[in-house]
Amino acid sequence: MKNITLIGMPGSGKSTVGVLLAKTLGFGFIDTDLVIQTREGALLQEVVDSHTNDEFLDIEADVICSVDCDRTVIAPGGSVICRARGIEHLRALGKVVYLKVPCEALEQRIQNMGSRGIAFKPGETLRDIYEYRAPLYEKYADIVVDGDKGSLEETLSAVLQALIGC
Repeated sequence: MKNITLIGMPGSGKSTVGVLLAKTLGFGFIDTDLVIQTREGALLQEVVDSHTNDEFLDIEADVICSVDCDRTVIAPGGSVICRARGIEHLRALGKVVYLKVPCEALEQRIQNMGSRGIAFKPGETLRDIYEYRAPLYEKYADIVVDGDKGSLEETLSAVLQALIGC
């Protein structure tokens, strides 16, 4: 297995499950939001705030297209699917797993949308973002996993089982 990319909405558990998955498989781990912070020399929310939504999405895609790794779990920002070149690059690097979580669960998990580094247009709600992105996650995923399990361990197990089935 080359690389595994976890995609999904903010709050779906990409980074948390990603670290556990990497440890379980003996893989490396990359959170592309942290790569953006390093490249831009600012916190992710500061980068989001200092650019238009489109500019931020272009920065994110540039960073993602610069990722070159092997035997790594990659956790990109939830907006990765908003720029085809970024998600296509990740697909070329390995399997893409969508951690699918219902919008209602995400609304309970995310209480700080305006300070969490989420790319969205003024006036958009989490539900608006979800309804736009969900079909794109489905389109680009090689595997879809229920990310709303009772525990992290159960979600990790579901991801591992899905990967074994590929």
